[in-house]
Amino acid sequence: MKRQIAIIAGGDSSENEVSLRSAAGLYSFMDKERYDVTIVILKGKEWHTEDGCPIDKNDFSFTRGGVKHTFDFAYITIHGTPGENGILQGYLDMIGLPYSCCGVLAAALTFNKYACNHYLSYFGFHIANSLMLRAGQKWPNAQKIADTLGLPCFIKSNVGGSSFGCTKVKTVEDVYPAIERAFQEGDEVICESYMKGTEVTCGAYKTKEKAVAFPITEVVTKNEFFDYDAKYKGQVDEITPARIPDAIRDKIQAETLRLYDIIGAKGIIRVDWIITGDQINLLEVNTTPGMTATSFIPQQVRAAGLDIKDVLTDIIEDHFVD
Repeated sequence: MKRQIAIIAGGDSSENEVSLRSAAGLYSFMDKERYDVTIVILKGKEWHTEDGCPIDKNDFSFTRGGVKHTFDFAYITIHGTPGENGILQGYLDMIGLPYSCCGVLAAALTFNKYACNHYLSYFGFHIANSLMLRAGQKWPNAQKIADTLGLPCFIKSNVGGSSFGCTKVKTVEDVYPAIERAFQEGDEVICESYMKGTEVTCGAYKTKEKAVAFPITEVVTKNEFFDYDAKYKGQVDEITPARIPDAIRDKIQAETLRLYDIIGAKGIIRVDWIITGDQINLLEVNTTPGMTATSFIPQQVRAAGLDIKDVLTDIIEDHFVD
């Protein structure tokens, strides 16, 4: 009998549309001979299947044609709240439905970029100098921010993704407008020093049987930085495998797997790095990475000579192995 799989998408952030595209990608990748797959869309209090059947929040079931349908497993592909910050994971834990990614604590930690990076710095990961601002607090003087972090610097939401609300700031006069823009995405903002180097990203996953670090992707854009247009409108060259020395490649893959264990990750993660000279610097950790056909993870899976269908099957079936 086929397992019943819910792909949970949507969410309440600016990344809603990106999430729906990831859901379509996942649906196309999954093994339909092994699984019955249903896309479930969450938006505020409205939870429903892709064809409009309401979700019963008591047990995450739905009824179609008088027949009640329940799920064996949930694959979370919400980018942003509530699927990336631990809220949805907590709900699924309460009703006893296993899911694809990390649990409440790891999700909440990695969603908070400032807290996550500073936590990981205690384990020897190199990070940019940064300041965090919270809504309702008095902002530091713009000149002080520039003096502390240097110019250019990045100002971005601490609780968003896909580069929404992110600005590369080059002048003191642009500091406050960039902060205001970032606060439109959430109530915490990071001001972060600029690191000039080669930007790369590495995906990984572990099961009870294996640990896999995918080939690394080099990110090259002619835009000011790897912004929304570069990520989703093709204004970037994504080179897999990255054109980096083997020793640096091996170190990034090893550090990605080490980080995976430190945060208590599950399923597929993607870690973004920037190489400055011989040093690798952590940019951020993504525990629900994009899964469209052109996203980094499917690219890296193909470069590894693997089948994305088999990788997803590994992740799902691992939850049913004692």
